[in-house]
Amino acid sequence: MYRVRVRSVPPVVLALRRFPNPRLTGIGAGLFAALTMFVLACVDRLLFDSSELVYGLLFLPVSALTALWVRPADLVTAPISVPIAFAVGVFPIAGGSEGFGGQVMGLVTALAVHAGWLYGGTLVAGLIASVRKVRLMRARRRYVLAQGRGPAGPADERAPRAAAAATAGKPVRTGAGTAAAAPRPQRP
Repeated sequence: MYRVRVRSVPPVVLALRRFPNPRLTGIGAGLFAALTMFVLACVDRLLFDSSELVYGLLFLPVSALTALWVRPADLVTAPISVPIAFAVGVFPIAGGSEGFGGQVMGLVTALAVHAGWLYGGTLVAGLIASVRKVRLMRARRRYVLAQGRGPAGPADERAPRAAAAATAGKPVRTGAGTAAAAPRPQRP
């Protein structure tokens, strides 16, 4: 008689599974991050008098959510769109004097002063996207191996051609296919 072991799922995991799990495109993830950071910067300006600590602390979870919610095909866009969102969001809390030039100088100064938060959020997004990509590649490899195919395709076709070329003393291009093994017709 077999006994089935039932593993209970921790309550934290159950709670996390109830959260929304959207899959945003690259543009959608960038818009989500930019709009969220702009709204959070406006709230920071109203409630906390443009505190760079509050803005930086709010930037880290937005970076993580952006990297978690982007769809697998667009994982590379998460670490790219997060710094852009930081720059869009820092505009309301940048300060600066009157006029266009003063606003631009305030924005550039704010970006320079908040570079630590910018790098930290970009690092968070990059790490999460990298871990997700590695997990996807491993799952794809396991799937391919479970289907009975090798990771690079059927290797049986290349082995006889490479062995025949080695005995003939001719170099063989790897992956050239069967057309490279056949002699080419000479022009008259």
